[in-house]
Amino acid sequence: MVTMALPSSAPQHASLPASQVGIAVRHPILVRARDAAATERLGYAGNLTPYEAFELISTRLARLVDVRTPEERKFVGYIPDSLHVAWMTGTALLRNPRFVRELEGKVLKDEILLFLCRSGQRSAAAAEAATRAQFKNAFRVDEGFEGDLDERKQRGTKGGWRFYSLPWVQD
Repeated sequence: MVTMALPSSAPQHASLPASQVGIAVRHPILVRARDAAATERLGYAGNLTPYEAFELISTRLARLVDVRTPEERKFVGYIPDSLHVAWMTGTALLRNPRFVRELEGKVLKDEILLFLCRSGQRSAAAAEAATRAQFKNAFRVDEGFEGDLDERKQRGTKGGWRFYSLPWVQD
């Protein structure tokens, strides 16, 4: 098993008290992401780098929602304390019709949510769907867990959570 531990300030449960959500949404990282999202006309709150996402979850300002399949989490690895709500399911990778309902069962609509997938494509779609379902703070983590394909058609060498040696585990 590969293990990289989160610092002691990392969330055991990342939910912020309602009184602090308003303060958190004004965090400079989120303000920058929202401004860029408005300029780019994104259908969700904005994009964050893996380092920015790590800062927000390790200071308990946000919750990380991993939208990859259970198989990806098991065989590739996952981020400790992340929530799992698959955007797509099965070997055919069909959109999970229960995605919003499952998300509603795990988080509050005003929480700051950071969506992560393998490379950033599914997480953008998931953040858009969450925004349409009235989640107020749905952000996407750029580059995802593994990053883009390199010239040899392999992942893990051009960005992504693991590339930057941020905390993750693999059972």
